Amino acid sequence: MVDATIDVIYRGGLECDQNYMVEGRTVGTHDEPNPDLEYDEIPVWNLVIDHPEATILWDTGSHHDALDGHWPEDLVQAFYPYDAHEHRLDDDLEQAGYSIDDIDAVFQTHLHLDHAGGLEFFAGTDVPVYVHEKELKFAYYSAKTEAGSGAYVLEDFDHDLNWEIIHRDREERFEDVEFVRFPGHTPGLTGTVVHLDDQTLVFTGDQVYQAPNYEDEAPLGVGLLWGKTEWQESIHRIKEIERRHDAEVVYGHDAEQFEAIRDGWGR
Repeated sequence: MVDATIDVIYRGGLECDQNYMVEGRTVGTHDEPNPDLEYDEIPVWNLVIDHPEATILWDTGSHHDALDGHWPEDLVQAFYPYDAHEHRLDDDLEQAGYSIDDIDAVFQTHLHLDHAGGLEFFAGTDVPVYVHEKELKFAYYSAKTEAGSGAYVLEDFDHDLNWEIIHRDREERFEDVEFVRFPGHTPGLTGTVVHLDDQTLVFTGDQVYQAPNYEDEAPLGVGLLWGKTEWQESIHRIKEIERRHDAEVVYGHDAEQFEAIRDGWGR
C-alpha cells in the first residue's frame, strides 16, 4: 500500500451520439423505427498521481486546437470538442496546483485523440512516457495506413518523446502502481491499479466507457471495439481484480461517476 494522492483534472467535454459509448443504446422498433438519438456530452479527464517516487500524469487529454484544424473534420463532427480551446494541458494543471515541470512521468492508457493530445508538452524532454508496445505500434499503423482505427491523430504522438515501453500484460513501475493491459477497445489499451493505504482503485481507461459497459457487459459501440472477445476477457479480468481487492472501479467517460470522483483520492 502506498501513501499517495490522486487529483482528477477536468479537460473539457465531447459531444457525441451515445451509441458510441454503448452498443445499441438507441435501437429502432417496429412501432418506432426512427427513435430520437441520445446525443449528449461525455467528460474528458486526466489524473495526477502524486506518488513518493514520482508525480505521474495519467493521460494527456484532447489537444487544445482540436476545433481549429488539429482534428480532422470527420472526427470533429463525431466527437465535437466544443471547449477544447479552454483546456490547454498546462493551464488545467496549473489550476490544480501543478506545472508541466512538476511532472516526472507520463502514463498513456492509449493514444486516441482525446487521450494523447497533450503529449506535445513533453516533446524534447527526458520525461518518460509509458505506453504499451502494442498500443504504440497500432497507433502508428492506424495513423499511417487506411487500416486500423480512425481515432488516432498522428500529430498527437509523433514527437521526440522519451518513450518508456511496457512489454508485458502487467508491470509495476512504481510501488503499488500496476500497469495492466486490458485489450479490447484497442490492442494495447492499458489500465492502472493503484493500491492506496486505505483502498484499491482500478482505472479502466476506455476499456469501460460507462457503467452499462461494466455492470451489464454491454460492449462499446460504433466501430470503437477492436476485439469483442478480447474486450469481454478484459472485463472479466477487471471484475476479478475488483473482487480480489474490494476495489473501486473507475470508468473512462461516465458523466455521472465523474461528478462523484472529481475530488480525487487521498486528500
